[in-house]
Amino acid sequence: MQFRFDAHQDFQLDAIESVVGVFQGQMRVEGYPTFTMGGVASVPNRLDLEETDLLANLRAVQRDNGLSEDDALEWIEGAAETPDAAKPVRFANFSVEMETGTGKTYVYLRTALELFRRYGFRKYIVVVPSVAVREGVLKTFEVTKAHFAEVADNTPYRFYAYDSANLTQVRQFALSNGVEFMVMTIDSFNKATNVIRQSPDRLQGETPIHLVQAARPILILDEPQNMESELRIRALANLDPLFALRYSATHRNPYNVVYRLTPFEAYRQGLVKRIEVAGIEQMDDANLPFLRLDEVRTAKRTLTARIAVHKLMKDGTVKEQVITVKPGENLQAQTNRPEYAAFVVDEINYSFEFVSFTSGIELQKGATLGADKEAIFEAQIRYTVEEHFRKQERLKPFGVKALSLFFIDRVDNYAQEDGIIRRLFDRCFDEHKANHPDWRDVDAASVQAAYFAQRRTKTGDIVLEDSKTGEAERDRETYDLIMRDKERLLSFEEPTAFIFSHSALREGWDNPNIFQICTLNQTTSEMKKRQEIGRGVRLAVNQSGERIRDEKVNILTVAANESYERYVERLQSEIVEEYGDGETPPRPANARQRGVARLRKEFTLKPEFRELWERIKHKTRYAVTTDTDQLIRDVVERLDNAEIRSPRIVVTRARVDARKDEDVFTAMQTSGAKTVADLAGKYPLPDLIGVMGHLLEHTSPPVRLAPRTLIEVLRRTKRRTDATDNPHEFAAVTVRLIKLVLDGQLVSGIRYEKTGEWYEMTCLQDEGETWEDHLTPAVRSVYDGVLCDSDVETQFVADLEARDDVLLYIKLPSWFTVPTPVGTYNPDWAIVLEERDEHGEATDKRLYLVRETKDTTVLDDLSPDEARKIRCGERHFVDALDVDYKVVTNGKDLRPRR
Repeated sequence: MQFRFDAHQDFQLDAIESVVGVFQGQMRVEGYPTFTMGGVASVPNRLDLEETDLLANLRAVQRDNGLSEDDALEWIEGAAETPDAAKPVRFANFSVEMETGTGKTYVYLRTALELFRRYGFRKYIVVVPSVAVREGVLKTFEVTKAHFAEVADNTPYRFYAYDSANLTQVRQFALSNGVEFMVMTIDSFNKATNVIRQSPDRLQGETPIHLVQAARPILILDEPQNMESELRIRALANLDPLFALRYSATHRNPYNVVYRLTPFEAYRQGLVKRIEVAGIEQMDDANLPFLRLDEVRTAKRTLTARIAVHKLMKDGTVKEQVITVKPGENLQAQTNRPEYAAFVVDEINYSFEFVSFTSGIELQKGATLGADKEAIFEAQIRYTVEEHFRKQERLKPFGVKALSLFFIDRVDNYAQEDGIIRRLFDRCFDEHKANHPDWRDVDAASVQAAYFAQRRTKTGDIVLEDSKTGEAERDRETYDLIMRDKERLLSFEEPTAFIFSHSALREGWDNPNIFQICTLNQTTSEMKKRQEIGRGVRLAVNQSGERIRDEKVNILTVAANESYERYVERLQSEIVEEYGDGETPPRPANARQRGVARLRKEFTLKPEFRELWERIKHKTRYAVTTDTDQLIRDVVERLDNAEIRSPRIVVTRARVDARKDEDVFTAMQTSGAKTVADLAGKYPLPDLIGVMGHLLEHTSPPVRLAPRTLIEVLRRTKRRTDATDNPHEFAAVTVRLIKLVLDGQLVSGIRYEKTGEWYEMTCLQDEGETWEDHLTPAVRSVYDGVLCDSDVETQFVADLEARDDVLLYIKLPSWFTVPTPVGTYNPDWAIVLEERDEHGEATDKRLYLVRETKDTTVLDDLSPDEARKIRCGERHFVDALDVDYKVVTNGKDLRPRR
């Protein structure tokens, strides 16, 4: 196989021309030897443009590309350790932002050759943050040689990785009259102990870095966000570069951006694979206390930890939430669940990122307790293997070999012969291969390869270290296959199709035929979602090395150990955090003005309003009578027909889309939740009566029932088997039904009476600041503007304003509430209406009304709690206060109750 490249992709040509345009007006410099004051010979780069010329060119390029124009050049200042003395260094920086998988390395190599053709710039150092990135760059050099010979008019150039054992290449770099590319890891020259900063005998006393400085290299910084520390910035300055070109998808500091291809635009244009997420979750399983350590923080001498737990909510459900804890805190207090009583925080360790509890349990960052880890791992692996087999069958007619990449949580979980991930993969592979003819005779061991650890020498150079067996030669072969020999890896003759890594395969490494990524690492691991999917978003290639642009082929499936919604939300938030909002124009500053609804105090002095307030101001209390036997019968009847789901592992698949109108990734579900593992009956049966009583007491409002009532429900129901299969879900469903039945009884049996207290009219004040477009101007209202929460309310105000018989009205403030068994109720409107006779003439009678506005008057069409609050409000106003109360959909019909 030989990779083939398209020389005419507009977005790549635009990126190249953008950088070249910054140096418009620079005369072409021929390569002639020069000598520095320290006597070092070289053929250097030279830049003759003034700073003002560069800035003018930069702004013109930015203007052409629709970018914000910078007011100044971005410089890095430092010092170079020359043979004579420390020399002040100051060099400009220009940035290109290109989404991962769109040919960033290709672009900067071709840009360098074009800079040579036009301006004679010939000495380049490609600085990379890691070995993986270095190997990717060198591989691109190799596979583009024939292509660049065509597009660059056979311009001769040399490329090589800096090797501290071969320092003659540094002298060649300085003295050569041709185009030179030296690829260096940042760690190979950022310390005084690095070989490049010594004076070895091999160079007859010359210091290699002085040769580099004399060449005035142009730095090409690959993934420069990893080179922002003070130490690394000093190291870059020590090379005394002419200027720096910065290439990344996620710049931390956007130095003079000249071109930008956003991840959203790349996705919309089909320049990268489409993404599908298979969310694999453990659902309906709150039987064991769940914990996941997301973060350890330190601030103002205080250590805190953010821990995900299963928290009991006010509606009786249990949901995953992230809480912040300090040493000494008991998780039971923050979760409202006795299952967490044993989890009292003993120590929060910032250095090693763990939390320990007084029970002796220790939780590392990213680790979980309570989840069935092996069941989730098996579901993810099984799904990925099956998806691989299915996808390979679809891709084979296109001549495309599929690869799957697994990111694992711990090296030992795969590297050990009995590691859980290795064991599960072998089992799943062997179980599924029988259903696929092309795989029936394939051994699981032959299709796997792994790349994990590295170690660093004292000089900063990096060598491969075996993390699995200690067999260096076998490790070297695997390393070469994954990192250097992509052509062989992509051929059907090579059996390897499943690659395992911990975190080594991050920026700089990818493979166009990664079609599945399985995230067996924790969701809060140091590897971000963009790093994960970036390994496989490049468009696929066939056996001839040609790009396949068919959207049906280019789909990357992520088997994630979380819901697809959460995965996409985190992907979106990472882009906003790392990339910013890009060039999406901000909302105009004055597009939405703030406004205040001001109280018309003269209205409050009117006798009509005083009479209205006198009628509605009274506070009440309620009492309820219930029928226990009827409660039990109704609960059991509903419980026997209720859905009580088993604890299980489910897979839900969704497609990731980029919106056309804004830079946002969204998820569109493409399949229903499919159960892949049933966990029923795996947990000991707790004290169900105690659990149900606790859940009832912690709902809002709390409910207390005699234990004998709960026992009777449990005795009469036919669903006792469900109680053993999933105890907590059984208890939660039962409690929810008790609340539902009890709420109905409470409403039917409720009675209100005045407490002797009331709402003071003096509490009426100007309404707080809000958006003006939410305020409806009003003439008849007690306020000069009405804050409307819906179209129904806006129309209601318009109807009232259009009626002559409406003397005044008020939208009742949020603090004006009525207590109910299902929470406080805030009625909508109080109105004073002048009664008219059949001829439209005013009478002396006034109607004092309270109205609730909804889009329907059929209460059964509303949510149960909403309908119950309205029925309770009716009892409060009609029975206790003798005030006319109704639900209406508009203000055209304000007839009193019959």
